[in-house]
Amino acid sequence: MMIRQEKPSEFREIYDLVKVAFQTAKVSNGNEQNYVNQLRASGNYIPELAIVAEEDAKLVGHIMLTKTYVEMVDAKFEGLLIAPLCVALEYRKRGIGSKLVNESFRLAKHMGYKAIFVVGSPEYYGRFGFKSSVLFGVKHVPPIPDPYVMAYELSTAALSGVAGTVTFT
Repeated sequence: MMIRQEKPSEFREIYDLVKVAFQTAKVSNGNEQNYVNQLRASGNYIPELAIVAEEDAKLVGHIMLTKTYVEMVDAKFEGLLIAPLCVALEYRKRGIGSKLVNESFRLAKHMGYKAIFVVGSPEYYGRFGFKSSVLFGVKHVPPIPDPYVMAYELSTAALSGVAGTVTFT
């Protein structure tokens, strides 16, 4: 298996991968594939942080980190958003999702980013060190139940003094 940056020529295949993968996800709004396109079209897209897992010339997983901002009283904190992470059903339970997450962390840290946010399963993302963002003073707008909005510090105390609201659009 190879983990690498996505290519524009693969956007349609990634769209289909995300759509089908989320049809069998525990939680889905059915729009994740369109959200990927929306994030790519935004000014927050970072091509180096949109990566795929490929096995036998087939895309089997995808993760994308885009810029997001915590709006504070007098400042903005730039972080990253994981949205979405997916693995094709027949390739799950093989560590592919973990490899995508860990590689995205490595790349983001190398690029100088300090923190990552995600909306997802506390059981899944907790094993990577994500904690409820409210523990760092960060709330999501519009409200999403606190346990599902999480943050991870890529460097020690990266979110120290960061308190405010974040919106994932």
